[in-house]
Amino acid sequence: MNASSANVTVVLQYRDSFTKAVIKNVIVVVLGISINYINASLIHTFSKHQIFYTNPRYILFIHLVVNDMIQVTLTVVMFVISYTIYKINVSVCCVFILLVVFTTENTPLNLACMAVECYIAICIPLQHVQICTVKRTLMLIGLIWLTTAFSGLSDLFITFATQPLGFFYSRVFCLRNSVFPHPIITKKNDNTYLVFLIIVWITIFYTYFKILFTAKTASKNAKKARNTIFLHGFQLLLCMASYVTPMFQDVLRQWFPKNFTDSLFATYIAVQMLPRSISPFIYGLRDNTFRKYLKRFCCVK
Repeated sequence: MNASSANVTVVLQYRDSFTKAVIKNVIVVVLGISINYINASLIHTFSKHQIFYTNPRYILFIHLVVNDMIQVTLTVVMFVISYTIYKINVSVCCVFILLVVFTTENTPLNLACMAVECYIAICIPLQHVQICTVKRTLMLIGLIWLTTAFSGLSDLFITFATQPLGFFYSRVFCLRNSVFPHPIITKKNDNTYLVFLIIVWITIFYTYFKILFTAKTASKNAKKARNTIFLHGFQLLLCMASYVTPMFQDVLRQWFPKNFTDSLFATYIAVQMLPRSISPFIYGLRDNTFRKYLKRFCCVK
């Protein structure tokens, strides 16, 4: 029995009571709606003012917001399904899992791009306008999606090649290992995550220290950019938790099998909800220009 099937067995054996299940689902749905409402306000503010959608910095930020909205919506839907329908068709689950994989892997790459944009703006400001154009920013976002799509779709192609056609008509508890069960996929994903994280962390550290050096003798903007890069690193740490979650859950399953569903719930809130709830505050409300226009939107409402 692999880790995934073991987790499903424990969840089935120690199902939550009706009251506890309702409480957990209400908490998750309310959090999801709250996060998406805030993010939708940011998107509305962005779309109504040309100053934002002609600026690469804000385009990267709003891409992160849209990415978070998709990710939160899908994970909330999957959470509710796990308590109501429990098992769903493999083909449907594949679509959910792939979209979650895309948006989860997009986040660290988007953070790295935002860090580079800050570095260019502070350290080589005279070339910022030439380097960071709207067209190049949109191409960069397309490259991010292409990279993560290649990583996720390879799981699907390997599964097509190794599983019988009937597998895709069966019903499973919707987990990544349930629909992409081949061991080579796990090894590939571990290596992919490692490469992604190494590249992103090198980018974060390099841009942070370059801006830190510049900030010692430069303007207040450089110091603010340094703090922004630091917050990029903090959010990246939270996002990294999703990569070690399966191992952490296996430990919790062995130590606390009777409370495993509670552990899954706490892990979901900490790993999936928390990082997505802080993005608007770290990057939106800290920005004076965005905050000014957002206040106008709130007052109009």
